[in-house]
Amino acid sequence: MNQYISKAEVLIEALPYIQGFRNEIVVVKFGGSVMESAEQMSGILVDVAFLWTCGIRPVIVHGGGKAISRALAAAGIPTQFVQGLRVTCEKSMAVMERVIKTETNAAVVAMLREHGALAEGLFGERIFHVHRKTGKDPATGDPLDWGFVGEPVMCDTGPVHELLQRGMVPVICPLGVGDDGHLYNINADNAAAALAKALRAKKLAFVSDIPGLLRDPKDPATLIHTLKVSDAPALMKDGIVGGGMLPKIQSCIDAISSGVGKVHIVDGRMPHSLLLEIFTQTGVGTEIIG
Repeated sequence: MNQYISKAEVLIEALPYIQGFRNEIVVVKFGGSVMESAEQMSGILVDVAFLWTCGIRPVIVHGGGKAISRALAAAGIPTQFVQGLRVTCEKSMAVMERVIKTETNAAVVAMLREHGALAEGLFGERIFHVHRKTGKDPATGDPLDWGFVGEPVMCDTGPVHELLQRGMVPVICPLGVGDDGHLYNINADNAAAALAKALRAKKLAFVSDIPGLLRDPKDPATLIHTLKVSDAPALMKDGIVGGGMLPKIQSCIDAISSGVGKVHIVDGRMPHSLLLEIFTQTGVGTEIIG
C-alpha cells in the first residue's frame, strides 16, 4: 500500500506545477550525444508528450551536431569550431540542411507521434531572420569568420502559433534566412532562446549531455543548482563557463533578460530529467533566474 501512496504523493507534488503551466508555452531544446541514443531521445520525448498531455504547450528546437559531423566527414569536409560555434562553408551548409531536415527533424517528429503526441516538423527558415555572425578574437583582436552562421534578429512566430492552435507540438530545426536570401546555420541554443523570447515562453529548457553548469567539469558534485544572471560574467571570466557552454549560458542570459520566466539546463541522460526539473521543488539541473 505504501508504494501506491508514494506514487500518489508524486502526482500531488506535480499538481500545482501542472496547474501553473497549463496553456503556457515551454520551449525545449535538445541536442548533443542525447540525440545519438534512441533510448535517451525517447525518454526526453516521453516527457514532452507528458507536458503536451497535461495541457502545456511544448515547442521543440533541436540540434543535430554529431549526425552533421559524421555526414561532413563522409563528404570529406573538415569540421571546425570557433568559440563553440561550427564554422559553416557553402558545401557544409548543403550537407547540414539535408541532414537536419530529412534525418534529425523527421526522426524527432516520428518518435513524438509514437508516444501519442500530435507533432509536426517546421523548418527554421520559415521562422528565423538572421544577420551573419561577426566577432573578434579576444586575444588578438583579429576578425573571426564563421561563414554561413547567423544570429537571429527576428522571429516570425506565426507558423509556430498556427501549429499550437491546432494542438500540435512544433518541432523546429535551427536554420534561418539572411538579408542576402541565403540559408544560414544557427546555433540551436541561440535559436531556442530567440524563439522563447518571441513566444514569451514561460520556461526554456536546454536538455543536453551534461548535468547542468558545473564549477568543475570533472566533478558532478560541483553542480550549480541556481545561477543568477548577475553572477554569470564572473563565471565566464574565471573560465568556469567556456567552450560549448559559453553560447548556451549567453543564450540563457539573453532569454531571461528579455522576459522568459526561467531557464533550465538538465541532463538528458537522466531518465525523466525534464519532468523532474519542471514538476518538483528541488529539480535536478541548473536553474537560471534574473
